[in-house]
Amino acid sequence: MSSLTDENVLIAGHRIACAAIGQGEPVVLVHGTPSSSYIWRQVAPRLTEAGHRVHVFDLLGYGASERPASPSVDTSVTGQVPVLQGLMAHWGLESAHVVAHDIGGAIAQRLCIFHPQRAKSLTLIDCVSFDSWPSKRTNEQMKAGLDALIKKPDGEHRAHFREWLLSTVEHREKFAASSLEVYLDLISGPVGQASLFQHQVAHYDHKHTAEISHRLAELAALPVQIIWGQNDAWQVVDWARKLHAAIPGSVLHLLPDCGHFAMEDQPEQISELLIAFIAECRAA
Repeated sequence: MSSLTDENVLIAGHRIACAAIGQGEPVVLVHGTPSSSYIWRQVAPRLTEAGHRVHVFDLLGYGASERPASPSVDTSVTGQVPVLQGLMAHWGLESAHVVAHDIGGAIAQRLCIFHPQRAKSLTLIDCVSFDSWPSKRTNEQMKAGLDALIKKPDGEHRAHFREWLLSTVEHREKFAASSLEVYLDLISGPVGQASLFQHQVAHYDHKHTAEISHRLAELAALPVQIIWGQNDAWQVVDWARKLHAAIPGSVLHLLPDCGHFAMEDQPEQISELLIAFIAECRAA
């Protein structure tokens, strides 16, 4: 299993894998890179048990969703916003509690700034912001050119990205034994390797967040919480503090013994924070 999805819908002519699970107050979970809705597999069930209808999907170009043949299809952070809006329309949601990780956080920031009526609350987990991305390591790798990276031998590609993915967590042995190969398979092979670079890496561009950084204060109109792994090696904790300072009234939770893939390291704690936060929003 590399996805929580059990349905496929056409959004603006592209096939998106998605699912709606449980009953109650709607929550939309937005994953990042290089992952899929699979990253929510230990969080979604806890939310449904707490009385929420959980909506998940794989971004266009990711997971079980369409991997467009043409690299000209816009799978950037900005291009994913209308996909999310289309899905919310499909689900019949005027608004929902939005929870987003990594570049999913950039998608959510743009959604909530340009379409604030869509969100009841916003939770950002170890997300990109300002000019925090792409990393120095990614920039160095991209110097080889996308074509060269796409054509690298499978073994070499997998070895590099196995190490890269291991750096997302604190509990490496547990991650390696449970889910590492699932994430690796998503971005490897004849389709996955090319798609990784064409639809993910090619769009790692901080312009999508930098151009809205002066508007982050507008998010104060929503309840906002920020959850961050204290040991995040991809988006270091200084970015969490900067984001917290830019959004008046936001709440910041720093999780010990937790890396960038926070839902892998601390799924129980994240679930508890989400359930409590949404309950507070409903009571307000």
